[in-house]
Amino acid sequence: MTNKPSDRQLLSRRAFVGNTIAGLGGMTVAGRALAAGLSTSNSEVNSMTALQLSSAIKAKQVSCKEVMSQYLSQIARHNDIFNAAVELADTDFLLAEAARADADLRLGLYRGWMHGFPHLAKDLVDATGFTTTYGSRIFMDNIASQDAIPIARIKKAGAIIIGKSNISEFGLGSHSYNAVYGTTYNAYDGVSTAGGSSGGAATALALQMIPVADGSDMMGSLRNPAGYSNVIGFRPTPGRVPTLRSFIEQLPCNGPMGRNVSDTAMLLSTMAGYDPQMPTSLNADPAQFTMPLQADMKGKKIAWLGDLDGYLAFEKGVIPLCEIALQSFRDVGCSVDEVRIDYSMEELWQTWLVLRHWINFGRIGELYNDPEKRKLLKPEVIWEVEGGRALSAADVYAASEARADFYQALLAVFKSHDFLVLPTAQVFPFDAKIPWPKEISGRTMDTYHRWMEVVVLGTLSGCPVITVPAGFSDNRLPMGLQIIGPRYEDFATLQMAYAYEQASRWNLDFRPKALSAAI
Repeated sequence: MTNKPSDRQLLSRRAFVGNTIAGLGGMTVAGRALAAGLSTSNSEVNSMTALQLSSAIKAKQVSCKEVMSQYLSQIARHNDIFNAAVELADTDFLLAEAARADADLRLGLYRGWMHGFPHLAKDLVDATGFTTTYGSRIFMDNIASQDAIPIARIKKAGAIIIGKSNISEFGLGSHSYNAVYGTTYNAYDGVSTAGGSSGGAATALALQMIPVADGSDMMGSLRNPAGYSNVIGFRPTPGRVPTLRSFIEQLPCNGPMGRNVSDTAMLLSTMAGYDPQMPTSLNADPAQFTMPLQADMKGKKIAWLGDLDGYLAFEKGVIPLCEIALQSFRDVGCSVDEVRIDYSMEELWQTWLVLRHWINFGRIGELYNDPEKRKLLKPEVIWEVEGGRALSAADVYAASEARADFYQALLAVFKSHDFLVLPTAQVFPFDAKIPWPKEISGRTMDTYHRWMEVVVLGTLSGCPVITVPAGFSDNRLPMGLQIIGPRYEDFATLQMAYAYEQASRWNLDFRPKALSAAI
């Protein structure tokens, strides 16, 4: 059975109308919530974890149609303000799909742990019958005829694709705005950026519009929006989730997002796994990610990288907030040491520029070569392509060698420490009307993505990196921490994130104020 909308039954976000949601249930966390000024109220079905929802559906304690109705209502309630979900399918069509999922369940046909889940596919990946615009006007009529591998696996696990999640144009820049669908706003104030490029997914998660989300990450696109939304984003070891048909390990990775670590791990078990079409995909059993995450972390050593020995500029308050959050590692028995990587971070940045230009030239260069299409590209995209056009084969080879040298320096840290930790962003969520921060603490940012440099280390390491919440700014906007594990140790990285989560509880106990608004 396909989840394709019949007759292209799609609605604009403003035309979307859902059904009435049930009353809000209350949850209080005394003291901390009042001190932070954050809402801790949420609604019954939507506030279930994905794993709780899965169990409730399988046990027929809640129907798939009721679940769909509740989630569509949540989208209808919040999407006009936050603009996280785009190209939504027709309500009647989706309710009919949910009713079919209920009928299957009555017949004993259980599709998988996501049976009846509503799901938004990121607008960088294909979902049959929906448009993949890449956030570009060039692709406004690019209707997908098949599913990308992660989406096919999510549908096979029982999910119903209800639309797409908003992104930045071609996934470039950690701020989800584009000329097709507009800007996605932060779930915690409706004014600031949600980050990107998985900004729509992160905001939708935080506002309980979907149970879990797929995303992708080259320069923090899973990590930065998760940190800005008080949710979890996991960039797995490259190849863990099949992404590109290439014999070269690419910088982009597909990965899962969730409102907690356990849900994120479960979605990874669905998205991960070898595919013969993808020669660099890892041949490891994804069922490992369904195993319990509880583990004794006593004696584990955390390397705190901070501002990389003064190399990176940070907005006032980011580093102190993250340093306070480090206590949660100590609370579960870890030691935390300030550590310096013996490698030039400026050289690493230059390596990054070469490899990023090279990849973006490869995927967008043909559009640039067409003068009419070039007019529709944002300046940052043009800058990336032109940077790639200026490269030689020797430049790319030298950058690959430099990346290998950096990895050797990283291995030296892993000999003495189990995990590396640093912030997910150098600034708190900023006004969404600003394309990107031009300066941080008096330092000029010389490119559109220099303010995101803190995530480059994780990408070029080739290691699994997970974002966990670190708390909130004085303006009650979220910040996150990146936990970097050894290469291929994705499950161990999830276990550490889970232990931190249980001690810190930021994402477990605090919700956006919009969720407590009167109905």
